[in-house]
Amino acid sequence: MFLIAGPCAIEGRQMVMETAAELQAVCRELDIRLYFKSSFDKANRTSSGSSRGVGMAEGLRILAEVKQQYGLPIVTDVHESYQCAPVAEVADVLQIPAFLSRQTDLLQAAARTGKTVNIKKGQFMAPWDMRGAINKCTEVNPEATIWLTERGSSFGYGNLVVDMTSLVKMREYGRPVIFDATHSVQQPSSQQGVTGGNRELVPPLMRAALAIGVDGLFLEVHPDPDKAISDAANQVRLADIRDLLQQAKAYDELTKKLTQN
Repeated sequence: MFLIAGPCAIEGRQMVMETAAELQAVCRELDIRLYFKSSFDKANRTSSGSSRGVGMAEGLRILAEVKQQYGLPIVTDVHESYQCAPVAEVADVLQIPAFLSRQTDLLQAAARTGKTVNIKKGQFMAPWDMRGAINKCTEVNPEATIWLTERGSSFGYGNLVVDMTSLVKMREYGRPVIFDATHSVQQPSSQQGVTGGNRELVPPLMRAALAIGVDGLFLEVHPDPDKAISDAANQVRLADIRDLLQQAKAYDELTKKLTQN
């Protein structure tokens, strides 16, 4: 199991560096491969008045510093085709946000960089729809490395559910499958134009996905989630990450042991 983790949005250099240092220390202790993730722009906020982050230039500068100082591979979102090439100069993995997972030009621009492309399954998409997203990438780069991430499906208004069978289905495509345990507990636009959520549901959903079997885990982690500019209700507290990852590793190892026998 590898881990993609970090604060939802880059809020400033100090917070990002402190979070990266603590995540690195915990993952070294537990022997978990870590990819550091944070977004320089939250371009899909419900309200135009919501903070979007520090922007691409400053965000990439901070992520480059994380990479240099801690030696961590970097994951970050791209929202526009023109962003892919400059972001690829810093990031090791270009992440396609769930709302944009059918955007052909964006998928293909990301694939052309030669970097790994992590496609988050849209809340409106069935798991078998991801074959189309894969094909769009491989049309322009047959050797593209593609990851698929489950992050819940829309269930009425302001709610998500996770169909765990989608993890099984997406693994049939021969690509690493990741479970995003924090976005899966979102309650989109449920708080008067702000997305809510329930971080208490992160551990049980994480355990369920690991029991089924996944290649990676995605967790948004923040030193003080309630003060975060984005996803305040569902990010995991940095102080809780060691205990949560100890659980994750135990479940992952048990599942792999049982399924290999």
